[in-house]
Amino acid sequence: MMTSQKYFHLGAIISLVLLIAWLVAWEMWVAPLRPGGSILALKAVLLFIPLRGVIKRDIYTLQWSSMVILLYFTEGVVRAWSDLLPLSRTMAMGEVGLVVIYFMCALLYLRPYKKAAKRLAQELIDKVNPAKNEC
Repeated sequence: MMTSQKYFHLGAIISLVLLIAWLVAWEMWVAPLRPGGSILALKAVLLFIPLRGVIKRDIYTLQWSSMVILLYFTEGVVRAWSDLLPLSRTMAMGEVGLVVIYFMCALLYLRPYKKAAKRLAQELIDKVNPAKNEC
């Protein structure tokens, strides 16, 4: 049986890979801005940068990628609101959905690490400043 941490990690990987495929398909074949494909498909290439770290469970990569992914959320919301083609708006909403899944999985995966770091920081503060504990 998988722990929730493994589910969150797997969810982050799957949603990131699906987002890459979704963006390429959207801009090349499904609803490109220009017939025959759009250079906007290159936006998916940037998501390959954190993919290796996410797969390896690198805490730092998961932290910064959960912030960078919000740029894709913003793009999806803007295009869902402003694109004229219904199919393009649908693809934009799919982008937003995949970004939300990734963001939530990454944050939920990182949650225990953040709690442990807070606890260790408090222990260090207590060791450095013992006079404060005596009051």
